[in-house]
Amino acid sequence: MKVALVYDRINKWGGAERVLLALHKLFPKAPVFTSVYSPKHANWANEFDVNPSFLQKFSHIVTNHELYPFLMPIAFERFSFAEYELVISVTSEAAKGIITKPGTKHICYCLTPTRYLWSGYDEYFKNPVLKMVASPAVSYLKSWDQIAAKRPDRLVAISKEVQDRIKKYYGLDSFIIYPPVELTSKNELLGSSLKKNKKGKGYLIVSRLSKFTKYKRIDLAIQACNELKLPLQIIGEGSWKKELEQMAGPTIEFIGNVDDTQLVKYYQNCRALLFPAIEDFGLTIVEAQSFGKPVIAFRGGGALETVKEGKTGIFFDKQTKDSLIHALLTFENMHFDPAVSKKNARQFSQNSFKTAFLKLVHQLV
Repeated sequence: MKVALVYDRINKWGGAERVLLALHKLFPKAPVFTSVYSPKHANWANEFDVNPSFLQKFSHIVTNHELYPFLMPIAFERFSFAEYELVISVTSEAAKGIITKPGTKHICYCLTPTRYLWSGYDEYFKNPVLKMVASPAVSYLKSWDQIAAKRPDRLVAISKEVQDRIKKYYGLDSFIIYPPVELTSKNELLGSSLKKNKKGKGYLIVSRLSKFTKYKRIDLAIQACNELKLPLQIIGEGSWKKELEQMAGPTIEFIGNVDDTQLVKYYQNCRALLFPAIEDFGLTIVEAQSFGKPVIAFRGGGALETVKEGKTGIFFDKQTKDSLIHALLTFENMHFDPAVSKKNARQFSQNSFKTAFLKLVHQLV
């Protein structure tokens, strides 16, 4: 069976890219079609046969794709998949809008309905001038996005949160296959560190720090840890980093990007993961638990599906500094069994993902 993968853009590293790698393991010969490709910023994709769109000719778009959303529908509609029996799109934007012929089946693994058009619209367009100027483009993109969502033969959501959004914004049904956690297997190899550092040195955040992902609310974690003078390590890079560094006190440390081997050590040595965002799923929440570490998360989004309150972590109820501070003070007097967190994380394993996805493929093709 000839299979092709489609992804919005290959120019960064994050949770969605781990999903693409997991699919690559299932279909190692499948080429990847994408809008733009930056080998410099995505060396993880070296093993892929990457086929970028015509946008690749414009070098400034490769790392500034956010400024050209109106070109993305054209980029994906121009690809031809006539020679393939199955196409799998992994998308939070335009990749679901590919056009396939009747003989080709299309599975869309939806990370979320396009955030800046729907659930995150008010956040992205806070500036009234920008909102007014962008209105015609947004109106066009919303209309196109709803049409594009109807093109796949199967819509798969990464969480109940995303399933609800698909129903709300597209009026379509979908079913859930949770994304796989890449680091879980390494936990078993390096698990001895849990005994040496049961409580952990400080708190941890693992996130992209882009100015386009301010909804992740890393600023709340910094403000709360500043006030309580608690140690916090932040892993990640992005255009928001300088602003965050300016507000950070002496107990906040910015680590930058790390490889998986280093990331394992940071998880093992942390006290807990802080997760202040409303996320579609929240892969880092499961990664932390796979190393026996509890999570302090905002009560919303995918965290409600992955954190067992009082057993593998706790929630705070408002996205405010004071609410997070209250949670941190509560957490300091609690005990969590690492074995319970590790057990909870196993339901999001690579094997679970593989079994569920291949079952879907066999039903469809």
